[in-house]
Amino acid sequence: MKLLPPDSVRLLSSSQVITSVLNVVKELLENSLDAGASSIDVKMENYGLDRIEVRDNGHGVKAADAPVMAVRHFTSKICSHEDLEHLETYGFRGEALGSICAVAELSVTTKTEEDDISTQYTLDPTGKIVSQKPSHLGCGTSVTVLKLFKNLPVRRQYYSSTKKCKEELKKVQDLLITYAIIKPELRLSLVHNKVVVWQKTKVADNRSALLATLGPSVVANLLQCHQEQEEPEIVLDGFLPKPGADYSSTSSSTPDKTFLYVNNRPVQLKEIMKLLRQHYCAQYSEDAVRNRYPTLMLNITVSPSSVDVNLTPDKSQVLLHNKEAVLTALEALLVSLYGFRLSSDPSSEKQSSHEKVVPPPSPLQMDDLQEEKRGSTEKALSLNDVEDNGHKHGGTVSSTGNADVLIDRQPSNCSSSSSIADDWIVNRIQAELQSDFSLCEIEMSENQSGESLTDAESPAAGTSEDQIPAVDWSRGTALIDPSSGEPLQPVTIHQPSKHNQSDFAEVKRQSSPNKKTVNSITEKGAALTAYDMISNRTIRGPLSAAALFEKEARTEVLREKPTASLQEISTTVHERWKNLREEDRKKYEEKAKKHLEHHGQKTKQVSEDASTPKAQMPGQKRKAPLSNQQLLDELFAAHPQKKLKKPECKPFQPLPCSVAALRLKLQRLSSQNHATPQGLQLVNRLASQNAWVLLNGQKLMLLNPFRVNEALLFKRLLEDNILPAVSLQNPVQLTDGNLGGVQYTETLCGMEKHKPQLDGGVFFSDPRLVANGFKIKLTASHMSAERHLEVTAMADCVPFLGVGDLREILTAVLHRKASTVKECRPLKVRSYLQSEAVRLARQLPTNLSREDAEETLRQMKLQLSEDNRACIHGRPFLHHLSDIPSTDEEAMSLFRPLTF
Repeated sequence: MKLLPPDSVRLLSSSQVITSVLNVVKELLENSLDAGASSIDVKMENYGLDRIEVRDNGHGVKAADAPVMAVRHFTSKICSHEDLEHLETYGFRGEALGSICAVAELSVTTKTEEDDISTQYTLDPTGKIVSQKPSHLGCGTSVTVLKLFKNLPVRRQYYSSTKKCKEELKKVQDLLITYAIIKPELRLSLVHNKVVVWQKTKVADNRSALLATLGPSVVANLLQCHQEQEEPEIVLDGFLPKPGADYSSTSSSTPDKTFLYVNNRPVQLKEIMKLLRQHYCAQYSEDAVRNRYPTLMLNITVSPSSVDVNLTPDKSQVLLHNKEAVLTALEALLVSLYGFRLSSDPSSEKQSSHEKVVPPPSPLQMDDLQEEKRGSTEKALSLNDVEDNGHKHGGTVSSTGNADVLIDRQPSNCSSSSSIADDWIVNRIQAELQSDFSLCEIEMSENQSGESLTDAESPAAGTSEDQIPAVDWSRGTALIDPSSGEPLQPVTIHQPSKHNQSDFAEVKRQSSPNKKTVNSITEKGAALTAYDMISNRTIRGPLSAAALFEKEARTEVLREKPTASLQEISTTVHERWKNLREEDRKKYEEKAKKHLEHHGQKTKQVSEDASTPKAQMPGQKRKAPLSNQQLLDELFAAHPQKKLKKPECKPFQPLPCSVAALRLKLQRLSSQNHATPQGLQLVNRLASQNAWVLLNGQKLMLLNPFRVNEALLFKRLLEDNILPAVSLQNPVQLTDGNLGGVQYTETLCGMEKHKPQLDGGVFFSDPRLVANGFKIKLTASHMSAERHLEVTAMADCVPFLGVGDLREILTAVLHRKASTVKECRPLKVRSYLQSEAVRLARQLPTNLSREDAEETLRQMKLQLSEDNRACIHGRPFLHHLSDIPSTDEEAMSLFRPLTF
């Protein structure tokens, strides 16, 4: 065994703490909250893979703590493990910044109230400071994460698809909403690629925070609840759905709007969620509610010493020491709000196959239990009824060989007044059934004692019924016939002899000579099938009003609940037919009446057709169908008559023909065929590959038209596309230093401009600047020769476009003498236009017609040179397939017979 290097250990442990962009934002956000921040801004670029910045106005990091602020297991929140018993902060491990340093580039800018200026620290993968410099930021801390997962290519590849990136951005927004609700005094904002995605201002209380995050339509259906318990100390605060409100406005198909907190910490508690869903869904009878999650906010406040937060790296799951007490308090709150309803939990697990469920007894059953005890036979039957009914709230029934009945109650996580009622009912049933079966055992023992003497004489009297010796079983003497006292024999199937069978058939024929044989298939009752047999034709029977309604309602039930069983569908349809309004019921009755009339017309028409006499051959026993009768007559006729038709004279017209002229024409065609075709000519399309086969001289080649379209679109975008410029809030000043020198400034000032404005400023109109998304203003001073240049607008469709790209344009104009827009495109703009060309090419139809392929080929010849026959990814348009032989000898030399 070998010791891993420190770098490998650091990377392995950090990749478990920081697993996604969401983890980075969560750790930095909780650090800001622990620092007492009241305003937090989260800025991301490229979905957080290129840049994540979290800026707050908290206390900041002291200069003495800066050298170890990102070193693992250095923290200012706890001093020992015992401090976890009175933990009041979100973080406590001291691993966040150290783990981020191992998987990304990290810089921290911070300033406390005692510091004069802020300081920016650049950290290495171990968390140590590499460099520091002064900064202009105010009080607080700004943490910037660059190139996330730079050394974990597989994890970075996970975010290669746009769908995954958008899902991660949505998770970050949901995280900020979760903290915004529990921290109403906090101001939060989320910016992605310089666009504000979501923001929330400072509000007074949790209700106002819910209004700001979820909207007034959702909060209008929520009710504020509060409950306290002294021993143990438990406080429940939150907003729960109003009883009886529409479930479409108080629930959703995902748990995104169910916010659970323990001591203001967002957590995931399955037992709490299960209990909330159970009581919420119990007030609705629709099956669709069972798969939904209520919209609510619940904060559970307990003693910090009764919560264990150190379970998972992201601290999203906690362990409650007084879980039973919390569940009891929550159930009491839910019962007081929604009332007690007997309903199954929508998310509960299925009972095992050997368990049977027993529902609570109805009022009628309670009256039966209070009556006097009946006979043992009646009570035994009542036991079977109890076993066949099913169960409710964890009561299970299991029967044993001696008829003992055990009714066990599984331990529940919830306790309330309803639990006490259930225990009383179960205990009452247990007492009644045990007393009844004691009577059954006495009677059975008396009956068995009377037969003990006769049983003792049998060979198997000394053998127990439950235990069969292996020797007797192998010999076949284990099971004894009580009547004969001999071992049981295998079943023998007795068949009557042929003689007896024939005699029986003769007697049967004599006994009923005029009795007609009944065909059980063709003479079934009409109620057994949906079709009526009329004159050897099947006609669909008329549907009733209930059948028409069932036909339509089944589709709706399956659409609402695809996993419903046939019994559930039938029950739901039957209930809907019972509750159907009178107007709708009349509509279905009218439809059924029309069906009946249509069926009567069909029946009458078929009966009339059947009554029409048909020709029948004298010696033919079996009647052939009418459509084949003429063909059978022709085949089986004694002297078939063949009708001979005289061929009609076809019109003709003599044409002049000259053999010499025909020979000359053939010679000309032959000379044209031997000539080599010039240029590219289409042959045919390969349907499987969406490519075209073309002929280039004596070469057969394959053309990919989509690569040609990509190149044509990219060339057109380079020449003609103008990037839209968006005004900047703070214009960027241009000086000789950031442009690269005085000669670059002179080159910029020498470009084409608009007419001067009233304030003396003038905007550049040169297409080399405007097409690349730059709007630059020049202001000259009248008192001096100084010139003031600034960028007032810039294209925002190209990520990270800046002064460096403007310097590339000026370099092309100054050194390469570029005069066109195509020659002055910066690298970032070219990459953006390439992606646009690929996106536009993918929108073209996959199957091009011959005219479109010819037009693409013509544009390729006109716009693309011979040395530029490749797409924007460097792949060629044409692929060589084979050479066409010019003579028969070459063709024969290429011919190779197949060998097996």
